[in-house]
Amino acid sequence: MSGAPEAPRDCPLCPRLAAFRGENRRAYPDYFNDPVPSFVGDNVRLLIVGLAPGLHGANKTGRPFTGDWAGDLLYAALLRHGLARGRYDERADDGLELVDCAITNAVRCVPPQNKPLPAEIKTCRQFLSARIASFPHLRAILALGKIAHDSVCDALAAKKSAHPFKHGAQYDMKAIALIASYHCSRYNTNTGVLSEAMFDAVVKQAKLAAMPML
Repeated sequence: MSGAPEAPRDCPLCPRLAAFRGENRRAYPDYFNDPVPSFVGDNVRLLIVGLAPGLHGANKTGRPFTGDWAGDLLYAALLRHGLARGRYDERADDGLELVDCAITNAVRCVPPQNKPLPAEIKTCRQFLSARIASFPHLRAILALGKIAHDSVCDALAAKKSAHPFKHGAQYDMKAIALIASYHCSRYNTNTGVLSEAMFDAVVKQAKLAAMPML
C-alpha cells in the first residue's frame, strides 16, 4: 500500500477502525462504511485536509464533508469563492465539481467518538503524504483543525514546534503554503470558536495563497 494516495476498500491497517467499520455495516447497511477517498478536482493547486469522516456524514455518503454541517459550511464557502461549481445537495452523486482544489482527510476511516488514536493518525499518514505528492501543481494546503494541521506538518517533514496551530496562521514550506483553520464543525460554530465569516475569510486566504493571480 506504500505510495498509494488512497486507502483500499476494507483497509486492515488499523484494527480498531476496521472493527468499527464492521459494527457500522451491521448498524447502517446502506452507508458507505469504508475508507473515504479524496474528492479531487482538475489542476489541483489547493488541498483541503480535514480530520476524519463523520459517522453520519462522509461515512454514509462516501465523499469527504458530505452529509453533515461541516460540509454545509465548507461547500458553501467553496462555491462562493469559485472553488466549486454546481449544487451541493449532501450526496456524492449531486454533480458538484471542485475547481482547482481537492479535499481529503488525515484519517480516512470514521473513528469511534470522532477521535482517532495517535497510532491511527500516523498509520494513515502514508495516504496523506502520497496524496499531497500526487498533485504536481499544488501550492497551498488548508488544514482544518489541529490534528489535520499537525499531520500535514509531519507529512511535509516540518517541525510542529516551528509551525504551531493557530487559526489563520500561514506558513511557507518550500513551494507549499500551509494555512491553519479551526475545523468547520457544528461544535465550533455553535460555541462561537469559529464563525461563518471567519471560515469564509480563511478559505479566501487559502485560495489567494494557491492562486495569487486569480
